[in-house]
Amino acid sequence: MTETNLIVEGFKFMGLGMGTVFLFLIVMIVSMNIMSIIIHKFFPEPQADINPSASIKKDNKKVVAAITAAITHHRQG
Repeated sequence: MTETNLIVEGFKFMGLGMGTVFLFLIVMIVSMNIMSIIIHKFFPEPQADINPSASIKKDNKKVVAAITAAITHHRQG
C-alpha cells in the first residue's frame, strides 16, 4: 500500500517537473519570437544592391590588388 503511494507521488513530481520545464520552454520560445519581431522592426536588414555582380567585381579587384601587393612585398624581402 505504501509502495503504491510512493510510486504515485513519484509520478506526480515527475509530471510537475516536466510540466514546469515544458512551460518554461514555451515561454522562452514565445519571448524569443517577440524579441525577433521587435529587432527586425527597429533594425531592418540592409537592402541588397540592384546589381550585385558589380559590387562583387569591385570586391574581387580589391582582393586581387591586396594579394598582388602581399606577394610583391614578400618577394622584396
